[in-house]
Amino acid sequence: MVSSPHEAMHRIFQDRPELFSRVSEVLGIDFSPPTSVTILPTDLTEARPLERRVDTLLRLEMGDDEPLLLAVEAQGKKDPAKPASWAYYASYLLTKYRLQPMLLVVCQDRATAEWAARPVRFGPPQWPLLTLRPLVAGPHNMPVITDPAEVNKDLALATLALITHVTSPDIGAILKSMTTVLRDTPHAIAYPIIELIAQGLGKHPAAALWRKLVAVDLSFYKSSLSEELRDEGRAEGQAKGEAKGQADAILFILARRGIDVPDEARERITSCDDLDILHHWLDRALTASSADEVFADE
Repeated sequence: MVSSPHEAMHRIFQDRPELFSRVSEVLGIDFSPPTSVTILPTDLTEARPLERRVDTLLRLEMGDDEPLLLAVEAQGKKDPAKPASWAYYASYLLTKYRLQPMLLVVCQDRATAEWAARPVRFGPPQWPLLTLRPLVAGPHNMPVITDPAEVNKDLALATLALITHVTSPDIGAILKSMTTVLRDTPHAIAYPIIELIAQGLGKHPAAALWRKLVAVDLSFYKSSLSEELRDEGRAEGQAKGEAKGQADAILFILARRGIDVPDEARERITSCDDLDILHHWLDRALTASSADEVFADE
Protein backbone atom coordinates (compact mmCIF):
# COMPACT_ATOMS: atom_id res chain seq x y z
CA MET A 1 0.00 0.00 0.00
CA VAL A 2 1.31 3.43 -0.90
CA SER A 3 1.52 5.45 2.28
CA SER A 4 1.39 8.92 0.80
CA PRO A 5 -0.73 11.91 1.87
CA HIS A 6 -0.04 13.34 -1.60
CA GLU A 7 -1.87 10.40 -3.23
CA ALA A 8 -4.81 10.52 -0.86
CA MET A 9 -5.41 14.26 -1.24
CA HIS A 10 -6.12 14.00 -4.95
CA ARG A 11 -7.01 10.34 -5.49
CA ILE A 12 -10.21 10.69 -3.49
CA PHE A 13 -11.53 12.78 -6.39
CA GLN A 14 -10.92 9.84 -8.73
CA ASP A 15 -12.84 7.52 -6.42
CA ARG A 16 -15.58 10.05 -5.63
CA PRO A 17 -15.49 12.70 -8.40
CA GLU A 18 -18.84 14.15 -7.36
CA LEU A 19 -17.01 15.42 -4.26
CA PHE A 20 -15.85 18.56 -6.09
CA SER A 21 -19.26 20.24 -6.04
CA ARG A 22 -19.53 19.68 -2.29
CA VAL A 23 -16.01 20.93 -1.63
CA SER A 24 -16.66 24.02 -3.73
CA GLU A 25 -19.85 24.64 -1.73
CA VAL A 26 -17.85 24.44 1.51
CA LEU A 27 -15.35 26.91 0.04
CA GLY A 28 -18.12 29.34 -0.92
CA ILE A 29 -18.02 28.83 -4.71
CA ASP A 30 -21.15 27.84 -6.63
CA PHE A 31 -20.56 24.91 -8.99
CA SER A 32 -23.53 22.77 -9.96
CA PRO A 33 -23.20 19.03 -9.23
CA PRO A 34 -21.88 17.24 -12.34
CA THR A 35 -24.31 15.02 -14.22
CA SER A 36 -21.48 12.72 -15.34
CA VAL A 37 -17.71 12.48 -14.88
CA THR A 38 -14.89 11.18 -17.05
CA ILE A 39 -11.43 10.51 -15.64
CA LEU A 40 -8.90 11.77 -18.19
CA PRO A 41 -5.21 10.93 -18.68
CA THR A 42 -3.01 12.95 -16.35
CA ASP A 43 0.00 13.11 -18.69
CA LEU A 44 0.50 16.66 -20.00
CA THR A 45 3.88 15.96 -21.58
CA GLU A 46 4.76 17.84 -24.75
CA ALA A 47 6.50 16.34 -27.80
CA ARG A 48 9.81 17.69 -26.49
CA PRO A 49 11.32 15.71 -23.62
CA LEU A 50 9.75 17.64 -20.73
CA GLU A 51 7.31 15.64 -18.67
CA ARG A 52 4.47 17.48 -17.02
CA ARG A 53 1.85 15.53 -15.11
CA VAL A 54 -1.13 16.79 -13.14
CA ASP A 55 -2.13 14.73 -10.09
CA THR A 56 -5.78 14.08 -11.04
CA LEU A 57 -7.72 15.29 -14.06
CA LEU A 58 -11.49 14.99 -14.45
CA ARG A 59 -14.00 16.08 -17.06
CA LEU A 60 -17.20 17.12 -15.28
CA GLU A 61 -20.43 17.25 -17.25
CA MET A 62 -22.48 20.09 -15.75
CA GLY A 63 -25.96 19.52 -17.16
CA ASP A 64 -26.97 22.43 -19.36
CA ASP A 65 -23.73 24.27 -18.63
CA GLU A 66 -20.49 23.74 -20.52
CA PRO A 67 -18.39 20.78 -19.32
CA LEU A 68 -15.58 21.65 -16.91
CA LEU A 69 -12.04 20.29 -16.69
CA LEU A 70 -10.98 19.85 -13.06
CA ALA A 71 -7.28 19.45 -12.25
CA VAL A 72 -6.64 18.43 -8.63
CA GLU A 73 -3.16 19.03 -7.20
CA ALA A 74 -1.96 17.85 -3.77
CA GLN A 75 0.57 20.33 -2.41
CA GLY A 76 2.72 19.41 0.59
CA LYS A 77 4.82 22.56 0.87
CA LYS A 78 5.46 25.94 -0.69
CA ASP A 79 7.11 25.69 -4.09
CA PRO A 80 7.93 28.92 -5.98
CA ALA A 81 7.99 26.99 -9.27
CA LYS A 82 4.47 25.61 -8.90
CA PRO A 83 2.40 28.64 -9.99
CA ALA A 84 4.13 28.64 -13.38
CA SER A 85 3.46 24.91 -13.73
CA TRP A 86 -0.18 25.40 -12.79
CA ALA A 87 -0.53 28.19 -15.33
CA TYR A 88 0.96 25.86 -17.92
CA TYR A 89 -1.53 23.14 -17.01
CA ALA A 90 -4.43 25.54 -17.42
CA SER A 91 -3.34 26.83 -20.83
CA TYR A 92 -2.45 23.33 -22.04
CA LEU A 93 -5.80 21.89 -20.99
CA LEU A 94 -7.70 24.76 -22.59
CA THR A 95 -5.74 24.30 -25.81
CA LYS A 96 -6.04 20.50 -25.90
CA TYR A 97 -9.65 20.02 -24.80
CA ARG A 98 -11.17 23.42 -25.69
CA LEU A 99 -12.89 23.40 -22.31
CA GLN A 100 -12.55 25.79 -19.39
CA PRO A 101 -10.06 24.46 -16.79
CA MET A 102 -10.40 24.67 -13.01
CA LEU A 103 -7.58 24.01 -10.53
CA LEU A 104 -8.24 22.71 -7.00
CA VAL A 105 -5.20 22.56 -4.68
CA VAL A 106 -5.48 20.41 -1.54
CA CYS A 107 -3.10 21.07 1.39
CA GLN A 108 -2.52 19.71 4.89
CA ASP A 109 -0.98 22.76 6.52
CA ARG A 110 -2.33 26.27 6.78
CA ALA A 111 0.80 28.11 5.61
CA THR A 112 0.96 26.12 2.36
CA ALA A 113 -2.78 26.51 1.79
CA GLU A 114 -2.66 30.30 2.24
CA TRP A 115 0.38 30.49 -0.04
CA ALA A 116 -1.35 28.44 -2.75
CA ALA A 117 -4.51 30.58 -2.54
CA ARG A 118 -2.72 33.85 -3.37
CA PRO A 119 -3.49 35.20 -6.84
CA VAL A 120 -0.33 35.10 -8.97
CA ARG A 121 -0.01 37.53 -11.85
CA PHE A 122 2.14 36.82 -14.88
CA GLY A 123 3.45 39.57 -17.14
CA PRO A 124 4.77 43.09 -16.57
CA PRO A 125 3.28 44.90 -13.56
CA GLN A 126 1.84 47.67 -15.72
CA TRP A 127 -0.13 45.13 -17.79
CA PRO A 128 -0.40 41.61 -16.28
CA LEU A 129 -0.96 39.07 -19.03
CA LEU A 130 -2.88 36.60 -16.87
CA THR A 131 -3.77 35.90 -13.25
CA LEU A 132 -3.65 32.43 -11.68
CA ARG A 133 -6.22 31.94 -8.93
CA PRO A 134 -6.63 28.31 -7.83
CA LEU A 135 -9.34 27.10 -5.49
CA VAL A 136 -7.67 25.79 -2.33
CA ALA A 137 -8.93 23.30 0.27
CA GLY A 138 -6.95 23.02 3.49
CA PRO A 139 -7.11 23.19 7.28
CA HIS A 140 -7.92 26.89 7.10
CA ASN A 141 -11.28 26.38 5.41
CA MET A 142 -12.32 22.71 5.56
CA PRO A 143 -14.72 21.72 8.36
CA VAL A 144 -13.58 19.91 11.50
CA ILE A 145 -16.06 17.02 11.65
CA THR A 146 -16.22 15.22 15.00
CA ASP A 147 -19.92 14.31 14.98
CA PRO A 148 -20.62 10.84 13.47
CA ALA A 149 -23.98 12.12 12.21
CA GLU A 150 -22.18 14.76 10.14
CA VAL A 151 -19.66 12.17 8.88
CA ASN A 152 -22.55 9.94 7.82
CA LYS A 153 -24.13 12.73 5.80
CA ASP A 154 -21.18 12.90 3.41
CA LEU A 155 -18.42 10.31 3.83
CA ALA A 156 -16.34 11.60 0.93
CA LEU A 157 -16.29 15.18 2.22
CA ALA A 158 -15.60 13.97 5.77
CA THR A 159 -12.67 11.89 4.48
CA LEU A 160 -11.08 14.80 2.64
CA ALA A 161 -11.66 17.11 5.61
CA LEU A 162 -10.01 14.53 7.90
CA ILE A 163 -6.95 14.33 5.65
CA THR A 164 -6.56 18.12 5.60
CA HIS A 165 -6.78 18.27 9.41
CA VAL A 166 -4.09 15.65 10.05
CA THR A 167 -2.26 17.93 12.53
CA SER A 168 -5.39 19.33 14.20
CA PRO A 169 -5.62 19.04 18.00
CA ASP A 170 -9.05 17.50 17.35
CA ILE A 171 -7.68 14.70 15.15
CA GLY A 172 -8.44 12.04 17.76
CA ALA A 173 -12.13 12.94 17.83
CA ILE A 174 -12.16 13.27 14.04
CA LEU A 175 -10.74 9.76 13.57
CA LYS A 176 -13.03 8.23 16.18
CA SER A 177 -16.12 9.71 14.53
CA MET A 178 -14.98 8.17 11.23
CA THR A 179 -14.54 4.64 12.62
CA THR A 180 -17.88 4.96 14.39
CA VAL A 181 -19.57 5.48 11.03
CA LEU A 182 -17.45 2.98 9.07
CA ARG A 183 -18.45 0.16 11.43
CA ASP A 184 -21.96 0.29 9.92
CA THR A 185 -20.91 1.20 6.37
CA PRO A 186 -21.03 -1.45 3.60
CA HIS A 187 -17.57 -2.98 3.25
CA ALA A 188 -17.26 -2.07 -0.42
CA ILE A 189 -17.55 1.61 0.55
CA ALA A 190 -15.63 1.43 3.82
CA TYR A 191 -12.50 -0.33 2.53
CA PRO A 192 -11.34 2.40 0.06
CA ILE A 193 -11.97 5.08 2.68
CA ILE A 194 -9.90 3.23 5.30
CA GLU A 195 -7.03 2.95 2.80
CA LEU A 196 -7.30 6.60 1.74
CA ILE A 197 -7.15 7.79 5.33
CA ALA A 198 -4.12 5.58 6.01
CA GLN A 199 -2.42 7.13 2.98
CA GLY A 200 -3.47 10.63 3.93
CA LEU A 201 -2.10 10.38 7.46
CA GLY A 202 1.30 9.30 6.12
CA LYS A 203 3.95 9.45 8.85
CA HIS A 204 2.12 11.96 11.04
CA PRO A 205 1.58 10.91 14.68
CA ALA A 206 -2.14 10.52 13.96
CA ALA A 207 -1.30 7.52 11.74
CA ALA A 208 -0.52 5.39 14.80
CA LEU A 209 -3.87 6.30 16.36
CA TRP A 210 -5.68 5.43 13.14
CA ARG A 211 -4.00 2.03 13.03
CA LYS A 212 -5.15 1.30 16.58
CA LEU A 213 -8.70 2.42 15.85
CA VAL A 214 -8.83 0.26 12.71
CA ALA A 215 -7.58 -2.74 14.68
CA VAL A 216 -10.11 -2.26 17.50
CA ASP A 217 -13.17 -0.63 15.91
CA LEU A 218 -12.97 -2.14 12.41
CA SER A 219 -12.00 -5.73 13.12
CA PHE A 220 -13.91 -6.86 10.00
CA TYR A 221 -11.39 -5.04 7.80
CA LYS A 222 -9.20 -7.27 5.63
CA SER A 223 -6.33 -5.75 3.63
CA SER A 224 -2.58 -5.27 3.62
CA LEU A 225 -3.02 -2.66 6.36
CA SER A 226 -5.11 -4.97 8.53
CA GLU A 227 -2.66 -7.85 8.02
CA GLU A 228 0.19 -5.56 9.02
CA LEU A 229 -1.73 -4.50 12.11
CA ARG A 230 -2.40 -8.12 13.04
CA ASP A 231 1.28 -9.01 12.51
CA GLU A 232 2.26 -6.13 14.78
CA GLY A 233 -0.26 -7.32 17.36
CA ARG A 234 1.10 -10.87 17.23
CA ALA A 235 4.69 -9.61 17.58
CA GLU A 236 3.72 -7.38 20.49
CA GLY A 237 1.87 -10.26 22.16
CA GLN A 238 4.85 -12.55 21.68
CA ALA A 239 7.21 -9.99 23.22
CA LYS A 240 4.90 -9.52 26.21
CA GLY A 241 4.71 -13.29 26.64
CA GLU A 242 8.49 -13.60 26.61
CA ALA A 243 8.83 -10.78 29.15
CA LYS A 244 6.30 -12.43 31.48
CA GLY A 245 8.13 -15.74 31.16
CA GLN A 246 11.44 -14.13 32.08
CA ALA A 247 9.91 -12.33 35.07
CA ASP A 248 8.29 -15.54 36.31
CA ALA A 249 11.64 -17.35 35.96
CA ILE A 250 13.43 -14.71 38.04
CA LEU A 251 10.85 -14.94 40.82
CA PHE A 252 10.88 -18.74 40.70
CA ILE A 253 14.68 -18.91 41.03
CA LEU A 254 14.70 -16.45 43.95
CA ALA A 255 11.94 -18.37 45.69
CA ARG A 256 13.72 -21.73 45.26
CA ARG A 257 16.90 -20.20 46.66
CA GLY A 258 14.96 -18.98 49.72
CA ILE A 259 15.49 -15.29 48.97
CA ASP A 260 12.73 -12.95 50.11
CA VAL A 261 11.35 -10.64 47.40
CA PRO A 262 9.74 -7.45 48.75
CA ASP A 263 6.61 -6.18 47.00
CA GLU A 264 8.50 -3.24 45.47
CA ALA A 265 11.09 -5.57 43.91
CA ARG A 266 8.38 -7.98 42.73
CA GLU A 267 6.52 -5.12 41.05
CA ARG A 268 9.73 -3.91 39.40
CA ILE A 269 10.39 -7.34 37.95
CA THR A 270 6.86 -8.11 36.75
CA SER A 271 6.32 -4.67 35.20
CA CYS A 272 9.55 -4.69 33.17
CA ASP A 273 9.09 -5.39 29.43
CA ASP A 274 12.73 -4.97 28.36
CA LEU A 275 13.98 -8.46 27.52
CA ASP A 276 17.67 -7.47 27.73
CA ILE A 277 17.22 -6.15 31.27
CA LEU A 278 15.20 -9.21 32.28
CA HIS A 279 17.92 -11.52 30.92
CA HIS A 280 20.47 -9.61 32.98
CA TRP A 281 18.34 -9.86 36.14
CA LEU A 282 17.87 -13.59 35.51
CA ASP A 283 21.64 -14.10 35.48
CA ARG A 284 21.98 -12.07 38.69
CA ALA A 285 19.18 -14.06 40.37
CA LEU A 286 21.29 -17.23 40.09
CA THR A 287 23.99 -15.86 42.45
CA ALA A 288 22.45 -12.86 44.30
CA SER A 289 22.18 -13.15 48.08
CA SER A 290 19.23 -10.74 48.24
CA ALA A 291 16.63 -9.18 45.93
CA ASP A 292 18.52 -5.89 46.07
CA GLU A 293 21.60 -7.58 44.58
CA VAL A 294 19.57 -8.46 41.47
CA PHE A 295 19.42 -4.72 40.75
CA ALA A 296 22.79 -3.82 42.34
CA ASP A 297 24.46 -2.53 39.19
CA GLU A 298 21.39 -0.73 37.82
